[in-house]
Amino acid sequence: MAEAAPATAERPLVDSHCHLDYLERDGEIEPVVARALEAGVGTMVTICTKLSEFDRIEAIARRFPRVYCSVGVHPHEAGKEGQETPDRLIELAAHDKVVGIGETGLDYYYEHSPREAQQVSFRSHIAAARETGLPLIVHARDADDDTVAVLQEEYAKGAFPGVIHCFTAGPELARAALEIGFYISLAGIVTFKSAESLRDTVREVPLDRLLVETDAPYLAPVPKRGKTNEPANVVYTAQALAELRGVAAADFADTTTENFFRLFSRAARP
Repeated sequence: MAEAAPATAERPLVDSHCHLDYLERDGEIEPVVARALEAGVGTMVTICTKLSEFDRIEAIARRFPRVYCSVGVHPHEAGKEGQETPDRLIELAAHDKVVGIGETGLDYYYEHSPREAQQVSFRSHIAAARETGLPLIVHARDADDDTVAVLQEEYAKGAFPGVIHCFTAGPELARAALEIGFYISLAGIVTFKSAESLRDTVREVPLDRLLVETDAPYLAPVPKRGKTNEPANVVYTAQALAELRGVAAADFADTTTENFFRLFSRAARP
């Protein structure tokens, strides 16, 4: 695939999930943010994976007008920092730069944390999302059945908004998420040659439920695969998805950006 020109759209693209704090460890992030804005990425969300690092992540968001952040504990960290109640999450979610709860969820691939601890923390994050109205940002890897079960059980207690980030699962999780009003966010994996089954699932997701992300510094899309990922590269994922769905790149950018601001309603529109 040839390198694409940056998308041009009435509403610039959004990188709905990146880790600017990870990129900051390798150098200054001002050029990273500048390159994103130049490429037509008008808004970014830098994601919290540990509450012990929330202050640093929020500080990054405060440095840049078009960068927001989340508050949460990644399932890898649930053994050490998992939340047994939603109280601390709700408290930190009051910060005005916070637009989402997470990332949270279940990861049975690496199992860096006990499954029970992951599930308890996941449910606490759901309670925080339900209480605050902020969208839940869900990580799911090799845990589709339990992810569906937790989401359905908790949704029966009361609705909450959310997104399955960096979606790589099968159609069952996609359908279950869509049924409770969730969105599906796609990262660079969807551009990989080996990801045909994922593309088959994505073809069935309504356009008004799709988001795009980088998950930077991971999972750089084709044609940047193998390099450190950054928010500017979301333009390549967006172009690939536009081609997959048979819509113009500018229209796809407009649609996914509108979807983002509908879900992440605390984020100010440009």
